[in-house]
Amino acid sequence: MKKIAILGSTGSIGTQALDVVRNLPGEFKISVLAANSNVELFAKQVEEFQPELAVLADESAYKVLKEKNLRGVEIAGGRQAFIDAAAFDGVEIVLTSMSGFAGLEPTIKAVKAKKNIALANKETLVVAGELIINLAKEHGVKILPVDSEHGAFFQCLQGENYKSVEKLLLTASGGPFRGKTRADLQNATVKEVLAHPTWNMGKKITVDSASLVNKGLEVIEAKFLYGVEYEQIQVVVHPQSIVHSMVEFVDGSIIAQLAAPDMRLPIQYALTYPNRKISPIKHLNFWEIKNLTFEKPDVETFKGLKFAYDAGKIGGTAPCVFNAANEIAVAAFLAGKINFLQIYYVIENALNARAVIKNPSLEILLQEDKIVRNLSEKFLKNIA
Repeated sequence: MKKIAILGSTGSIGTQALDVVRNLPGEFKISVLAANSNVELFAKQVEEFQPELAVLADESAYKVLKEKNLRGVEIAGGRQAFIDAAAFDGVEIVLTSMSGFAGLEPTIKAVKAKKNIALANKETLVVAGELIINLAKEHGVKILPVDSEHGAFFQCLQGENYKSVEKLLLTASGGPFRGKTRADLQNATVKEVLAHPTWNMGKKITVDSASLVNKGLEVIEAKFLYGVEYEQIQVVVHPQSIVHSMVEFVDGSIIAQLAAPDMRLPIQYALTYPNRKISPIKHLNFWEIKNLTFEKPDVETFKGLKFAYDAGKIGGTAPCVFNAANEIAVAAFLAGKINFLQIYYVIENALNARAVIKNPSLEILLQEDKIVRNLSEKFLKNIA
């Protein structure tokens, strides 16, 4: 029985991961559950799965959790406790399913403790890709991608020589605004942005999908996971979300991974790797599939993808700046403080404002993230 820790258990990926565990009785033992502040859902998860350790990062939420008198479970609270949970003794694999920059320190903690990583927190590789990959090599840790697209690459590359890769074809659904112009998006509402046509995700990642920032984050992530150059990563809009990504090889062959759009599949493969297990997801019926279409992304309207390529190629702290500015801008959009297109304004201004530091340490990245968040808040005031 494989012992696992789920960091971010109340979020979209975390809850689906627990569904995977339910559907594979006897395969896993949940040793650690950790979340931010959703006390009610978290308490139900703790009662059901009886982990050895349960952690809430939010101090006030932790105090509420303690009052629930959960027996037989060690309970801890606070940001440091959340980070420390990633290195819990006996855990074999840590699923990092929390959102944003907050996933960086727990992931580093887990890697240094020689825990294999089921990586759903793409921001970790975006802001500190070289640092994380080098640490993983140093400590003999596997990084198993949970994103559907990177999970697809991972499966397509099984048994292949990475040096024979010509191109990674990274698919994107196009989100709810595929085909729209900047004029169409000027007054886009939060409700419209969150109406993703094929995936059911958390609010932040859904906004990122609409802006193509999420695809940009995945481009940077792919560079570090598979050791390719940015020129070898080509984004292809595929609205049906059936082809999850493809690998083109030097001989012209292309291998694709196809499945119904259900995040439980890449989550399960990361947790059970190298084995495959029966899953409850709907199987494809090719007699029913009418068409599979592919398009070029509109990077002039959806600038998030262009900014990501630019930041990735610059390297150093630039991806960290890109990510921090976007996190602040998305939070402001969801709060109704700015319109959808102004997300790009915040990102672009942050990238232009910061000098790039090459080969940053963790301390420099933490400092840069904080500076850019404060700077982005000032840009928001200029908009207002």
